[in-house]
This record gives sequence, C-alpha cells and structure tokens, in this order.
Amino acid sequence: MTVSRVVNGELNVRLETRQKVQAALAALNYVPNQAARNLAGSDLIRIGVIYNDPSASYLNKFLIGLLNKSSLSNVRLVVQRCDVRAQEATMVAEMLQNGLDGLILPPPFCDSQALLKLVAETDTPAVTVSSGLPGAQVCAVGIDDYRAAYVMTRHLLQLGHQRLGFIVGDPKQTSSDRRLAGFHAAMADAGLGASNELVAQGLFSYRSGLDAAEVLLSDEQRPTAIFASNDDMAAATVAIAHRMGLDVPSDLTVVGFDDAPLATTIWPELTTVRQPIAEMAAAAVDLVVRQVRSRRNGESIAPEQMLMDFELVRRQSDAAPRFRPPLRVTASRPSEV
Repeated sequence: MTVSRVVNGELNVRLETRQKVQAALAALNYVPNQAARNLAGSDLIRIGVIYNDPSASYLNKFLIGLLNKSSLSNVRLVVQRCDVRAQEATMVAEMLQNGLDGLILPPPFCDSQALLKLVAETDTPAVTVSSGLPGAQVCAVGIDDYRAAYVMTRHLLQLGHQRLGFIVGDPKQTSSDRRLAGFHAAMADAGLGASNELVAQGLFSYRSGLDAAEVLLSDEQRPTAIFASNDDMAAATVAIAHRMGLDVPSDLTVVGFDDAPLATTIWPELTTVRQPIAEMAAAAVDLVVRQVRSRRNGESIAPEQMLMDFELVRRQSDAAPRFRPPLRVTASRPSEV
C-alpha cells in the first residue's frame, strides 16, 4: 500500500520511506504508464490483494508484477497484510465492504477454504495464484507443480544421485502436496523405494529450512542431494551444509524451487525450478480485469484457468555425487623374532 501511495503521488508517506520506495522503483526501472490510465472508457478497477508469504523474495517479485500490470490497466491495488491465518475471511469481508471490484489471492491464501467460500457467497471475481489444485469456481494461474518437481527429481537422478532428501513446504498449501507427489513419482519410476528417500517437513520459510536441513543431514546415511520445495529453504540448507563443513556441490547437491531473487544472491547460486512469478501476477490482474469489465457490460464469462510454463535452471549448486574411497589402512608387519 505504501508503494501504491508513492507511485500515485499521495502525501501521507514519510520522507525517508518515500525515498526508499523511489530508490527501489528506480533500480527496477518501474515507470507508471499515465497515458494508459487516462484511456477513454477505461474505468478504474479496484483489486484487493491479501498476503502473508514467508518468502520475502517471492513476495517482492510478485508485487512488482502486480504494480507493473496495474499501471497499464487503470487498476488501483488495495494491498493488505494478514499475519493471523484464521482472520483472513474477516479481513477480506471488510475490504469488500469498502468497494472492491475483485480479489487476487496469492499463497498461502489461494488455498483458504474460508476465503473461497466468501468469494462464492459474495459472487466476487477472484483469481488464485499458485494453488496446486485450484477450484473450478474461481479464476486461477499457476504452473504444474507435480510435473516441475518430477523433472527436477529426474535431473538429480540423472546426475547419479540415488539417496535424495526432500523438504516439504507448508502442509496447508496444495502446491506442497503436488511437489512432494512429483518427487515420489520420479523416485518410483526410477525403481527407487522409500529407503532411498529422506523427507523433512518445512513451512516455506528460511527458518523452517534450517530445521529441516539439520534433520536430513544428521542422518547416519545422509542424502547426497537435497531438493527443497522453495528457494528460501534451499538457501537455508546450503547454510547448514556450510556450517557442518560440507562443500556444495562437491559433498552435497542442493536445489530449490521458484527462482526467486534469493537464488542468485547466495553462494553457490541455486539450481532451481523457475516459475514466472511476476508474469503470473500480471496474468492474475488481466483475469480479474476481464471478469469485472464483462460484468460491467452485462455479460458473464466462465472462470479462466491458466497453466504457465516452468523451466529447470542449472547453476552452481548441483553436481554428480562424489563417493570418497574408504581410508586406506596399512597393516602392520609382524615383529621379527
């Protein structure tokens, strides 16, 4: 909301905060398209966004995608943070009472049954982003999490890894289940059973990644590769590996998911699954705008669901497993008599 106020020239922002926002906008080459805002017939559309993502790097990229697209579509964003997951329906109900035209629900709220029920009851145009199993009653945009995790796991197997660790994301998000299912399927198709898998629970946050990595790397037969369900937890795994004296990737391969900015700001840079976060945010704006404008024109269109492409991006954090030879023990000669 602060970024929106600065972009729109509103005065109720502290000078220090305004300068920080303006510096970030300049670094990202963000320029509002004023001409597009003033196009004849383009009535203002107010879209609400509720967020609470433990991955700040994912969220930053997502918000930039929203801002860039909104400036071109005569959209005003109303952005609210919800820290207590049980209160999201109450917060969104209050937002709707203030005259919103539509909603965008990024993770983790894309899977909130309370919010989906509210959307249905109020007949509000809404888009879920990155839900592993989006409902047919709302618009949705995302990638095939199952297939993406399958492709990454197969990549690790092709490198020669057979004992793999996996860090699961938030159990309340369907994308976590889909990624874990893709991992299991790739292992099964390779003829490797449960004994070759080490699975630890995370929450998509860096802190949860630290705890999960400690569990996986404390096993007597630790994995030679760890696949984390997002880049924050993968970065945490790299940190734990370094703390334990393990070299990445010589001693341990670590890969992530998202290709958020964090993936290229740590050492070594992460091999990861790239999902087009900013593009998904922009597509979500388009979907809501189409729904709202069709209703204003007295038309009705069915909810649209978009499946976008993903990409496996190789960097420096993966390599073939290195099997060290056992320590060579020289047998002592019998004493001469």
